Amino acid sequence: MTILVIDAQGGGIGRQLVTAIKQNIPTAFVIAVGTNSAATAAMLKAGADEAATGENSVIVGCRRADIIVGPIGIVIADSLLGEVTPGMALAVAQSSAKRILIPFNHCDNIIVGISDFNIGALIQNAIDEIKKHKQ
Repeated sequence: MTILVIDAQGGGIGRQLVTAIKQNIPTAFVIAVGTNSAATAAMLKAGADEAATGENSVIVGCRRADIIVGPIGIVIADSLLGEVTPGMALAVAQSSAKRILIPFNHCDNIIVGISDFNIGALIQNAIDEIKKHKQ
């Protein structure tokens, strides 16, 4: 199973996702793609099997992945302080991969009903969902 983790800004969410995936699903092949080099470096340090940076890397990764996981902003053009390009959002949305999106209220995108969740619980929910789709 190939899991693509996409993150932006400092890569903190992506780092936590990569760590949790590698601990809970050690046979998974994890590709980390950051919208910038800091995000990529954080995920690579967390144990990603491969890593790359930028729009074309997101587009190519979306074609290779069985599962795509990241903050919900990866499907919203210009989100995450403008780091998600329209091409990135389109590639994620049109991918045949299963998308597991973590809801965050950030950058004028408000998802109602998530105020009671902490990041640890959201990451665990994502891992539980990935396990349901293991191949």
